[in-house]
Formats: sequence, structure tokens, C-alpha cells
Amino acid sequence: MMPPVPSTVSPPQPQPSRSAAVPERHFVDALADLMERIVPDAITTSIILLVLLFGLSLSIGSGLSATIDAYYRGLWMLLQFTMQMTLILVLSLILGATPTFKNAVIFLSRLPRTQAQVMVLAVVAGGFVAYLNWGLSIALSPVIAIHFANQAERKGIKIDFLWLMSVLAGAGAIWQFGLSGSAPLLMATPGNFLEQQAGVMPLSTTIWSPAAMILVPSFMAAVVFVGVVFMPKAPRQVSEFPQAARVIEGRPAEADDEKPRGALTFAQRLEYNPIVIVPLALALAAWIYHHFFVRNLSLDINSVNTIVLLLGVVLHGNIHNFTKATQHAVALCWPIVLMYHIYAGLAGLIQFTPVGGFLVRIFDPILTAYSYPLLIAVISTVVAIFIPTSGGQWAIQGAVTVEAAKLVGVSAQRGLLALSVGDHMGNLITPFWAVVGAGIARIDFRLMFGYRLIFAALWFTMGVLAFTFLPC
Repeated sequence: MMPPVPSTVSPPQPQPSRSAAVPERHFVDALADLMERIVPDAITTSIILLVLLFGLSLSIGSGLSATIDAYYRGLWMLLQFTMQMTLILVLSLILGATPTFKNAVIFLSRLPRTQAQVMVLAVVAGGFVAYLNWGLSIALSPVIAIHFANQAERKGIKIDFLWLMSVLAGAGAIWQFGLSGSAPLLMATPGNFLEQQAGVMPLSTTIWSPAAMILVPSFMAAVVFVGVVFMPKAPRQVSEFPQAARVIEGRPAEADDEKPRGALTFAQRLEYNPIVIVPLALALAAWIYHHFFVRNLSLDINSVNTIVLLLGVVLHGNIHNFTKATQHAVALCWPIVLMYHIYAGLAGLIQFTPVGGFLVRIFDPILTAYSYPLLIAVISTVVAIFIPTSGGQWAIQGAVTVEAAKLVGVSAQRGLLALSVGDHMGNLITPFWAVVGAGIARIDFRLMFGYRLIFAALWFTMGVLAFTFLPC
């Protein structure tokens, strides 16, 4: 069972299993059935991994005290990062709840007239958001899926809501080579922690390299193709998921508080008056100006959060609407608040014991220039299972990746890009981010988890081929 959610959010309602009688089942339906039955939730998965990593650490020579110390050091090492990630999701959900954003999504969702058109436009919208920022992708892709599925159902277009959720989760992989790619942005910054080994990597050699620029549109086209061809034959429409339908109505899982009746008090008039937000908006705008034009700093997590916060405040129009959107967004983001720390303990067992080096050395005998991208992607997939953060993974695996590149005579950029492929492969094949996205859509993540594996395989295959044979 999924862990309990806050009282402001109703637990996901039981949904019919895909195993119900349906004609002409694709293999993806059987995969979804299997994953629904056997995949535990994210916290249970983390406990299983904890036992495995703890045992591995002891078995390769790390003492009990050293292993416990590694877990001790790891458990709370992502406190600041967790707050930043939580804010990305919360502020993105707040932005997604603004009339401007919802009206834009609704406008786009009304345009398609065929199943293929629904898929193309939904993927383009989701991919555009993902390229801008990974947090926006996680927070807003479920909202895009809900609105597109709703409009398709109104027109009688057969769109499986769970499948569309998974399609957009797959399309979201391109954030790795977008404007919020953690490792590329870090390595493009002078003074980065690997500058002596790898130097400064201009973005033109990483996310804007020929290989990445070819992979992104090619992968998006492949996602659309798979999305259309393997659409379940008996689609479950969004109306079958009443909690998700409440997202369309802009309501929380439980009924919204009623608006004040009668004459508003002075305090309530302040909450509804748009003038009140002006000082905060001006202060946030001044912060952004100071960051970019006075301190001459580049885009980073804090500046992204400030920009999204400013947009959310302005587009909601008053404090009342902004506060209500914030309350709903925080309730939906409980998984990241808790699970980042649980997974950080696992990261400590990899980073502060010989386990990390052990996992890398397994592949030493078969490491060549042509096998290098594949092996780096495989290793980073494994690491990503335990470390659900791209930047944190590069901090742990980056030095080894750069040294291995030198050994086989390829660029460190090729290793960074291959690592990014594995990083998102790990994101797609573990429950961590699936729980977050499903929580936003108010469904059980198991219902769509098997579908995500299809796009994980597609992403991994195309990414490894791109960074093995294309210039970068």
C-alpha cells in the first residue's frame, strides 16, 4: 500500500485493473498488469535497497561501524537540496494552477481532432515544459495529461489516460539536455569541483552538442510514434478516475473551502485585493535583476525558483488565490519531502563506503571507447536508483566518469551525456518519481508504472546509440 497522505488529500480511489476483460491486448498491457501486482511503493523499495546495500558494504570489507557511519553521514546530507527540490515542485504546481496556465493548456487541448493529433500536441507541450525545467515537467505534465484526456473524451477520441500520463513522463526525459540539466550547468561554471580534471565544459559541447541536438527531437518523435501505435485497445478515460477529474475543476481532493459569506472584513479585503501583491512582486523582480545583472550570476536552482514564484504570485492575482494554491500544492508534494532523505541514506552507503567503487570496477575488463557510453549509462542507472538527483549523482560519479574517459580516449563530455541517459533511466524504472507524478494526478502509481518502462527502454536505447556514434 502507498504511505498515507495528508488529510487534505483523499487517498487514491481503487481503480479497475487492466486485467479486466479487454480485446486485443498489447504486450504493454501485460507488462502494466505485472508491474501493478509486484512493484512495491517507493518507501518499501528503499527499505529493500537499504538491506541490499548494507549487506554489500559488509561483504566487500567495510566494517559494521564504518557502514553505519556512512548511513549516518548520508541520511540528512540533502536537507538544503530537498527544500530546493520541494520548492521547485510546489511553485510549479502553483504556477500550473493559475488561470493563465490552465487556459493555455485547455486551449491547446481543444485543438486536436484525432488520436494522433492529441498525442503530438500533448508531447510537444510536455516536452517544451520539460526542456525549460525538470521541476515544471514533473509538476505540470500530469496536469497536461488530464486536460488533454478530458478534451479527447468529450470529442469521443479514444485516449487512455494512464497511457498518456506515461507518454508524457517519457517525453519529460529531455530535461536532461535542456535548460535545467544539473550536471551540464555545473560543469559549465568556472571553479566547478572537477575543473582540474575536466576543465570547464561549454554548453555547446554538452546539451547543445550535435549528438544531444539530434537526440532530443528524434526521441520526441519516437515517443509520439510509440504513444500512438501501442495505445491500449480499451482505453480507460479520465472520467474513470474521479480524483483526477477534480484537477480539471481546479478543486482539491476534498471540497474547497466556501468563500466568505456576507460582507468581507478588512483582513479579507486585503487578501482579495491585487494591490497587496505589488510590493512582493517588486521585491522578487529586484532579486532577479540583482542576481543576473548586478552579481552577474547564471541561471541556477534558486533563480529558477524565484522566477516561478514571481510568476505564480502575479498570475494568481491576489493573496487568497495564491495561498489556496500553495496549500493544495504542498499537500501533493509530500513524497519528495520525506523520501529524499530516505534515499540520501542509501546515497551515503554508496558514497562513503567502497560500494561505489565496487560497482564501477565490475565493468573494468570490458571498458573500451565503444562500450564506454553503454557502461557509463548502465552504472548511472544503478546509481540513480539510490540517488534520485542528477546533480548529486554527478558529484558522486563524475570523477570516475572523467577518469574512465581518459583511459579509453574519449571526451569527458561524452561521459557526462551518457551518465545523463542512465540517470533518467533510473528515474523511470523506480517508483520515486512515479509516486510524485501519480500523486499530482491523484491516482495509484502502480496503474501506470509498467507503461513507463516502455519509454525507459526507448530512452536508454536511443541515448546510448546517440552518445556512442554521434559527435559530442
